[in-house]
Amino acid sequence: MHVFVLALLVVAAVLLQTTVFQSLRVAGVSPNLILVLVVFFAISNGPRHGAVLGFVGGLVQDLLSGFYLGMNALSMALTGYIVGLGHHTLFRESPWIMAVITFVASLGAETVNYLLLLSLGVTILPGNAFFGVIIPVAVYNSAVAVLAYRRYYSSSTKGLLRNFTN
Repeated sequence: MHVFVLALLVVAAVLLQTTVFQSLRVAGVSPNLILVLVVFFAISNGPRHGAVLGFVGGLVQDLLSGFYLGMNALSMALTGYIVGLGHHTLFRESPWIMAVITFVASLGAETVNYLLLLSLGVTILPGNAFFGVIIPVAVYNSAVAVLAYRRYYSSSTKGLLRNFTN
C-alpha cells in the first residue's frame, strides 16, 4: 500500500512539474518537485529509502527528458542518501527548517548535475549555471517546500505514508 501511494506521489509530482509549473515559471525556472519529494521522504525515512526514491524519481525525470540517462537518477539518489542521514537528528516538524534543508539539497543536486554536464563536455558558464538556474531553482524549491511540507508531514505521521519503513 505504501509503495503504491509513493508511486502516485511521484506520478503527481512529475505531472505537476511538466504541466502546471511550466506555466508558473519564475526567473525562467520551474521547481523540481521530484527533488522536493525526495528531500521530504529522505528526512522522514532515512538514507536508504531516500536514495531509492531519489534514484527512481531521477530516472523517471531522465526518461521523460530524453537527455543524459542516469544523470538525475545519480544526483537525486545521492541527495536522498545525504539528506536521509539527518533522519534521526534534524527537527522535522517545521516547514521553515525543511525549506532550508530543501534549499541546501537543491543547491547540491543541481550542482552535481552541472558538474556531470561539464564532465560530458557540455559547456555552461558557471555564472549562468549558478545565477540563472541553480540558485533560482533552489529558491523556488524552498518556497514549494514551505507550502507543501505540513501536508506531507501530516501524512507521514498520521496518514497514508505513516510507518513507511515498518
